[in-house]
Amino acid sequence: MQPDCDAGRRHRRFEVAPRDPGTCGQVAPYAYELIGLHRRDIDLDHDTVRVRRAVAELFNGQREIKAPKSAAGKRTVSIPAAIIPDIRDHLKRYAEHGADSRVFLGAKGATPRRNHFNRLWRKACSDAGLKGLHFHDLRHTGNTLAASTGASTRELMARMGHSTSRAALIYQHASAARDRLIADALSDLVDKSRKPGRKQDPEPEGHAGDTAD
Repeated sequence: MQPDCDAGRRHRRFEVAPRDPGTCGQVAPYAYELIGLHRRDIDLDHDTVRVRRAVAELFNGQREIKAPKSAAGKRTVSIPAAIIPDIRDHLKRYAEHGADSRVFLGAKGATPRRNHFNRLWRKACSDAGLKGLHFHDLRHTGNTLAASTGASTRELMARMGHSTSRAALIYQHASAARDRLIADALSDLVDKSRKPGRKQDPEPEGHAGDTAD
């Protein structure tokens, strides 16, 4: 959906310079799925977006409208409430009017092309002070954040539009690794709070010895 941004105002139809990449990737679509979105695919009464088609650009420059790669790719994804106002604003300002109209347009009203979008993306990222950020990184961020909420493998697969568990397990592993780092940081805080030379509490006797067999 529409990234939250200030930079790149001259290319507002793309909204491509995010202040918060995590926000931009919370629905986690592919770029060609975004370009394939029509107004009727976005249900703001129920905060969902339906992914039904993709616009692929071939090496010869021709574009092809097709279904997602797999049956799992056709999906309905819940939209985080925090970004609904941004989506409403985008639809009001930049999308075509009419239920079957396009959500994302080029600067001259045409369907965006890869090379033009890439130039705008690099320019907007530069204006925002973001180095080495690829558009697909937003999807990775959204999937990692979804995994960090404790979503199951099956739930992640449904949200990402994958028919196999491989990618979902990767994001869950990343979330688990991050949780390990958090636990290690907490351990460091506890260790620092235990000042050297501090008088230790007497060893508790416990209750096990008083428990009859």
